[in-house]
Amino acid sequence: MNVDVLLGLQWGDEGKGKVVDVLAPSYRYIARFQGGPNAGHTLEFEGIKHVLHTIPSGIFRPDVVNIIGNGVVIDPIVFHAELEKLKPYQIAFEKRLLVSKKAHLILPTHRLLDAASEQAKGLNKIGSTLKGIGPTYMDKTGRNGLRVGDLFSPSFQSLYDDLKEKHLDILSRYEDFQYDLAPMEKEWFEKVEGLKALTCIDSEHYLYDQRKAGNAILAEGAQGTMLDIDFGTYPFVTSSNTVTAGTCTGLGIPPSAIGKVIGIFKAYCTRVGSGPFPTELNDEIGAQIREEGREFGATTGRARRCGWLDLVQLKYAIMVNGVTELCMMKADVLSIFSDIYLCESYEIDGKSVDRFPYDINKAEIKPKWTHFKGWKSDLTSLTRYEDSPEALKDYVRYLEKVLEIPITMVSVGPDRAQTLLK
Repeated sequence: MNVDVLLGLQWGDEGKGKVVDVLAPSYRYIARFQGGPNAGHTLEFEGIKHVLHTIPSGIFRPDVVNIIGNGVVIDPIVFHAELEKLKPYQIAFEKRLLVSKKAHLILPTHRLLDAASEQAKGLNKIGSTLKGIGPTYMDKTGRNGLRVGDLFSPSFQSLYDDLKEKHLDILSRYEDFQYDLAPMEKEWFEKVEGLKALTCIDSEHYLYDQRKAGNAILAEGAQGTMLDIDFGTYPFVTSSNTVTAGTCTGLGIPPSAIGKVIGIFKAYCTRVGSGPFPTELNDEIGAQIREEGREFGATTGRARRCGWLDLVQLKYAIMVNGVTELCMMKADVLSIFSDIYLCESYEIDGKSVDRFPYDINKAEIKPKWTHFKGWKSDLTSLTRYEDSPEALKDYVRYLEKVLEIPITMVSVGPDRAQTLLK
């Protein structure tokens, strides 16, 4: 049985959590393959809004087992808080939530290093969520990191102390950075016990056995393609591979086992933090999109930058991921506009460019727009795509033609029921 992949095609915040929740009944396993508590996957149903950071988005489906893969980094404190918020819903975590022993741990000193580094950058900061993600992945690639499986070692305290001393030495070089590690450390060791109480597995073997048994698996990505460490708008990116290839390294899945690749995108674009954003609207329209779409970070609360849909960027994301089908989110947000625009190409130094450029950070880009008539109609009560306004159907048909990929789902509201299947 192949593993299907679901991931974001923009700068994150596309609505992956909702789509995973909608699709989860068709799968036996949902597996997160990268990222950490910098993710904010929002699900809404029965009038309640849930935000997940580390736990896969299939956790509310009773027949689905959720796996945190080896490519994820885990902060025991954030993880504990997440579990606490879910306790009222009587979720059998011991049976429905499994953790890879190879997933790396975020230490309190990782969070301090993140904050110190971002503070030192001043105006050149990259917009880190300050969750310790970057320093943790740096220790992973530097072969210094601690993993979930290490928690069960008799020498764990010694391993922890050695890494902590290394971090304290680095922190001593930030002269203006003040911190109090003791209370952070105390809470961290308390919450580690809760992580140890869960079922920790050799996830690559486990997933191989499930594939062999014919069980359906959906790999869930975090952040978005344009935040990928290799293919995103570097250096304004995250520290992991957010693209389809990250499924292989983040779960131990061979490339030959990848099935469908489901790409999620908003009907417009948003971005949190610093970095290039060719179609950004620093005007009243951008503010209207932000307010109508409630575009504020689920993890940080920061206001998102907003702009029209960028087809140069989207085609690039489809290419590097090998997307086989698309889900368009937040179509309802654009219902307030009489006129809608798409960026078809860039003008750079007087030349038309239709491929995403390497020097995106330095280039002065002028988007070339295509105009569409807005649908000016409330979509939130729709239950069938066939009943959609013709203007929305025209928009979808045009995107399918230009992107050469079918759009199989259109979201018209935050609730799981507000989902139109094509």
